[in-house]
Amino acid sequence: MTTTPHAPDSVSRRDSIPAEIARSWLLVSATRTETFDSAFASRADQIVLDIEDAVDPKLKPKAREDVVEWLSGGGDGWVRINDRTTDFWSGDVDALSGVSGLRGVMLAKTESPADVTETFDRLGGHTPVLALIESALGIEEAVSIARARGTFRLAFGSGDYRRDTGTSADNLAMAYPRSRLVVASRIGDLPGPIDGPTVGSSHPILREQSQMTVALGLTGKLCLDPEQTPVINEVISPTQSDVSWARDFLDDFEARGRVIRDGSDLPRLGRAQKIDKLARAFGVLPS
Repeated sequence: MTTTPHAPDSVSRRDSIPAEIARSWLLVSATRTETFDSAFASRADQIVLDIEDAVDPKLKPKAREDVVEWLSGGGDGWVRINDRTTDFWSGDVDALSGVSGLRGVMLAKTESPADVTETFDRLGGHTPVLALIESALGIEEAVSIARARGTFRLAFGSGDYRRDTGTSADNLAMAYPRSRLVVASRIGDLPGPIDGPTVGSSHPILREQSQMTVALGLTGKLCLDPEQTPVINEVISPTQSDVSWARDFLDDFEARGRVIRDGSDLPRLGRAQKIDKLARAFGVLPS
């Protein structure tokens, strides 16, 4: 496999948006090595090379080798590895340990704190583990998983969760697991969780589902196609009107000597500071 240079603007843009607040997480099948560089150059905040569900079991060893080669040759990204109960997990973590260009791993089908900590330790105790929760048990254990040593952020494997529980894709039916991940992330002092992907090419549907992501308190979203990333990034970013309000409030707060006037000032201050921080990170200008 030949590694090609990466576009400098893509490097600087991705480096400017930390994974803690990354909005769009682009899943890329590890069997499609020809797409690695274009995925990296896309508008995705983070890319995730997938050696789990996207790869036939017979092809996993070769896919793993190709991912390690690309990362070692100047590539940069996350890797979705196989879950701890499989025969592939040990080989995944051993092959990725110490690889340059590895930002972290997304651990498939996380169902316990031990899944995270054993992965974290086997990777040397410094590689972030993004816990992908995809089952009823995982949802019920979300708080303990969020508190586990090594957990960086939670993500929702919505498709496998629906298969496990028989839940429909209806927004009302899916509100409970999403909210569980939001609450667990807050209890575990983690960044906001990452929502599952929207299947299909309809941008209006993607926009509607991304708006639901934001409404429920999730702060990122998995995606399956680079063309989905601009919509996700736009919807999950603060709006221009929100940024205008936040900066007006902060300017007024400074002008009055940072004096708290009533009980609503502190909550509004916190919200304004958060909006301003995200707006600056994402390059959103006030209206």
